[in-house]
Amino acid sequence: MTETFASAAASGPSVSPALRVPAAGPAEAAAFFLSRLTFQADVSDVHLSLESGAPGFVLADSRSSASWAQGRIPGAVHLPTADIPARAGDLLDPAVPVITYCWGPACDGATRAALALARLGYRVKEMIGGMEYWIREGLPVATDTGTERRAADPLTAPVAAVTCGC
Repeated sequence: MTETFASAAASGPSVSPALRVPAAGPAEAAAFFLSRLTFQADVSDVHLSLESGAPGFVLADSRSSASWAQGRIPGAVHLPTADIPARAGDLLDPAVPVITYCWGPACDGATRAALALARLGYRVKEMIGGMEYWIREGLPVATDTGTERRAADPLTAPVAAVTCGC
């Protein structure tokens, strides 16, 4: 039992571990969640947007050349984070929003790329889940030899529908 639980237990009813820090009020929560949606897009929404043929954004892969060759999202532009200052102006239209991605949720490469682009004046979002969740959802992956699609991971993606319905 942690000291927090010991103190709570000694002074009255126990506090839920999930509520040791109380939930924010509705206005604060709304501002926070709107902020997340302003800065992030999920894999499924990016895929559906790309499939529409008029996504309204450019998808930028911020990984290395070796990673790009290993597999990438079809239609993405290859723009490694280190190259953004020198190449963004040649590859991106400042009037079109950019969505960045990297390997996955344990990698902050997409965040660093989004920061670099924002500092250059681009409107930018980060694709949460990155390449890992793109693949786990069974979405197409392009290589120099073609495009493949693996089965969706049934523990992390909807397998009977295009989206989770949320």
